[in-house]
Amino acid sequence: MDFLVKLFAQNRRVALYMTGTAVALLGLALGYKYTRRQKKLTRVGVVSQLLLHPLKSGKAVCVPAAECVRMGLKCGELRDRHWLVITEDGHMVTGRQQPRLVLVSLTCEGGQVCLNAPEMEELRFPLHQPTNPIFKCRVFSSDTEGRDCGDEVSNWFTRYLAADKTLRLVHFEPQLKARIPPKNGFPKDEKVAYPDAAPVMLMSVASLNDLSSRLDSNISVCQFRPSIVASDCEPFSEDSWEHVQIGQVEMQRVMGCGRCIFTTVDPETGIFTRKEPLDTLRTYRLTDPAQKTAPILGQYYTVKKTGILHVGDPIYRITY
Repeated sequence: MDFLVKLFAQNRRVALYMTGTAVALLGLALGYKYTRRQKKLTRVGVVSQLLLHPLKSGKAVCVPAAECVRMGLKCGELRDRHWLVITEDGHMVTGRQQPRLVLVSLTCEGGQVCLNAPEMEELRFPLHQPTNPIFKCRVFSSDTEGRDCGDEVSNWFTRYLAADKTLRLVHFEPQLKARIPPKNGFPKDEKVAYPDAAPVMLMSVASLNDLSSRLDSNISVCQFRPSIVASDCEPFSEDSWEHVQIGQVEMQRVMGCGRCIFTTVDPETGIFTRKEPLDTLRTYRLTDPAQKTAPILGQYYTVKKTGILHVGDPIYRITY
């Protein structure tokens, strides 16, 4: 009889403990439900193009889908702006100094990188060359590093660009020193490889068409080198997309993309005009006081939640 009394008392204590725990958890859950901010999604556009630029200032690679990681878009072995032409002392070479870089195609498959350019023989070389030296590089005001791609590649670029000094190609690898974006407004833990500023740049077809309507000839989206091209929206509506979701990917807007003379390079010929579309853009898109002479077209984003992007995905603005 004593045994049954003790067993009942013990089970009663267990039951009371479990009931108390359940009530506490329920209270926490209800409190979280009513105190957390409710996320609201508003459809603002559609992804019409996904563009990777594996070589900084090189040709774009248009893909139907891409993985969006913290350092930008990725498709197979291609990573956005992970290859960079430099001088032997480590300074970057871009289309601003060598406009014919825009005609260079860099692709990658089966562990081999493939280079093509007008009037040049195709060149293939291994993606991974772990015994090659690492160069210290300078991209604008930021220090970074890159793995040298070899003498044959160096000779190829030096000949193609008819450079008066030796040029080299370097590749960013995950273990190397990444760049901290040089502009104010970026999170202090943000890191990029070789883009000008942010891992992702988004602009809309409508904004491009608005600019084209003010010019004597059409312009190409390739002159503005976005990562994500949006459609089904009004011109410059992307200026107000502070926090967006595409699929499972979430991105936070940091600042407008201030445009420079590189936009005046014809992506089909590699020829500088040094005039349009930049002159016209300056007449009505000097919208950021911090960018006194750089008109805004497109927006820079950081990646808050990674995932897969597809052409045709709806773009949602997140509000709370």
